[in-house]
Amino acid sequence: MLERLLIVLFLGSSAPQFQLRDTQGATHTAAEWAGRKAVVLYFVTIDCPVGNSYVPEMNRLREAYAARGVAFYAVQADPAVAEREVVGYARDYHYSFPLLLDPAQTLVRHVNATVTPQAAVLTPEGKMLYLGPVDNRVEDFGKQRPRATESYLRQVLDAVLSGKTVAVGGHKSIGCAIPRKTP
Repeated sequence: MLERLLIVLFLGSSAPQFQLRDTQGATHTAAEWAGRKAVVLYFVTIDCPVGNSYVPEMNRLREAYAARGVAFYAVQADPAVAEREVVGYARDYHYSFPLLLDPAQTLVRHVNATVTPQAAVLTPEGKMLYLGPVDNRVEDFGKQRPRATESYLRQVLDAVLSGKTVAVGGHKSIGCAIPRKTP
């Protein structure tokens, strides 16, 4: 499986500087990434059906990998959505990890996320190891499998935790476009 993947290009070379609140009101910074084996950023918008369908799988991934040193965050990628809507969304979808409000799109820009859902795996220093889909369940618009046959995110996390070189690429993320805020 991993043998078929391409080596990733590193877009982010250092941890982004940010101070973002989550939907519970807690403030998060890149400093809390220190000591982790990896950081997963899961980019979402409240009205993307593809992204919403992956929340249970992301909760399962957090459950499987958090105790092994992987930090998980969802990132609200659309800066136009009101905070109260995002707070209700996080509650309704039962996120088991922080959903960050990123109105300036600091984390979106750091990894160059383009669609939701999209997952990024970073080193604790902010270097990107992977950007792409969670798995292969959604093949294209209107075309999906009942269950995934390959979990790209699990493959990447297993490689990181085993000290192996992360090899990824060639997998198109299918979902909703992230509207970009002009800096």
